Amino acid sequence: MANDVKPTRKNLMAIEDRIELSERGHGTLEKKRDGLIMEFMDILDKAQDVRGDLAQDYEDAQKKINMARAMEGDVAVRGAAAALQEHPEITTESKNIMGVVVPQIESSKVTKSLDQRGYGIMGTSARIDEAAEAYEDLLESIILAAEVETAMKKMLREIETTKRRVNALEFKLLPELYENQEYIEQKLEEQEREETFRLKKIKEKKEAEEAAEREAEAAAEAEVEADDELEQATADD
Repeated sequence: MANDVKPTRKNLMAIEDRIELSERGHGTLEKKRDGLIMEFMDILDKAQDVRGDLAQDYEDAQKKINMARAMEGDVAVRGAAAALQEHPEITTESKNIMGVVVPQIESSKVTKSLDQRGYGIMGTSARIDEAAEAYEDLLESIILAAEVETAMKKMLREIETTKRRVNALEFKLLPELYENQEYIEQKLEEQEREETFRLKKIKEKKEAEEAAEREAEAAAEAEVEADDELEQATADD
């Protein structure tokens, strides 16, 4: 509230400093918000592509595993899956996008050659190979989707946080500071006018007193002169 601020020049200077700092912060946060939104839109476009690829890879994997089960039997498919010796490895790093730390997922040993899958070539068919390859592609898509979706959620949270800060400055803090600044300036102007009026009255009073003193002195001098003239006239008689 403006009325809670003591109208002094020191407080006015402090508020002006806060206004300057808040305006700079507001401008910086606006630029950050706009930059985050642009980055988010790029990630969103990528996420849409990744989602489409993921859905397609899932559909292909399901078709090929069903075909392999139908042609080779469920036992053969499970046996081929259980023969896997080297499992995929995933490592996570981080990267910075406009001040937001997002994950960067790296995978290895996901896509394998025929001899790396663990099952014998003679004991399986091309249907199982195709199903294994389809699920390797699906896993790659899942890993990429996890990275993109996580980055998108982090970016969205940061955008919302930055928006709240921008709005808090724009619609709450800065208006309050402007109101306090105006209140103090008005009070200081009133005080200045009152002080000017008071000094004017003091000056007028002093001038009136000085004029009265001069009149009194002049009257006294006139009286002395009159007395001197009277005494002179008496002496002449």
